[in-house]
Amino acid sequence: MYAIVEIAGKQYKVRQQERLYVPRLDHAAPDDRVTFDRVLLVSTDDGVTIGTPTVDGAAVSATVLGHVKADKVLVFKKKRRKRFKVKRGHRQPYTQIRIDAIDANGAAPAATEADDANADEANA
Repeated sequence: MYAIVEIAGKQYKVRQQERLYVPRLDHAAPDDRVTFDRVLLVSTDDGVTIGTPTVDGAAVSATVLGHVKADKVLVFKKKRRKRFKVKRGHRQPYTQIRIDAIDANGAAPAATEADDANADEANA
């Protein structure tokens, strides 16, 4: 079972017990449980449900493991013969989360073309 969920404007493919880094969630402290309801797709044993744009009733719950920073990215500017040099660094903040559960309530599998053809034959 997996889901595609939108977190902080980015889309992630998640599975249960998976750990991932997302852009920093300022409202969440370590050991807090967070729920993401912008689920774009849910895949279960019954089939795949694609949202328009989100799947109604589906949610992904996760636990915040901590806040970290990425490796430093150095930005160096120089203008030759002008004695101008600037060296700056940046560390992007991230939040590490663990996916606890994918709730697919209300998510019915998407209809396929074969299902549509069978329905048309039954109605005829």
